[in-house]
Amino acid sequence: MNINLTLLMQAVAFGAFIWFTARFIWPPLMRAVDTRQKQIADGLAAAEQGRKELASTEKRIADLLADAKSKASEIGATGEKIKSETIDAAKGEDKAEADRILAAARAEIEQEVARAKEQLRNQVADLAVAGAAKILQREVDAKAHAELLASIRTQL
Repeated sequence: MNINLTLLMQAVAFGAFIWFTARFIWPPLMRAVDTRQKQIADGLAAAEQGRKELASTEKRIADLLADAKSKASEIGATGEKIKSETIDAAKGEDKAEADRILAAARAEIEQEVARAKEQLRNQVADLAVAGAAKILQREVDAKAHAELLASIRTQL
């Protein structure tokens, strides 16, 4: 066997192998590599898009949370305002009721005082009439007069 012929045959076999690989094996292999690269690129792009959406969503959540906190504090302030207004209104109504009750009590006291004065006047008039009747029944004597007035004073 000749080494040149062996080398030549190996070179021809190697060439045929390269031609066969380039023609039938290499294109499907390159399509698979290109497809895989595209899938990886799409996955990376989707991951980046997801990261951006996550950041955007976190920002929206922070904004909504801040808005909710401000609304909650506003509602709390409104509740406190309504509470103080209700308390003030109740105090006003209570004061008005107390003034009305006090006015009614004063009017009743004035009526009682007027009745007592009227009764006292009637009693004084009755005593004056009784005293005058006793004076007229006795004879006119200064000493008896003084005693009678003293007894009337004690009755008053």
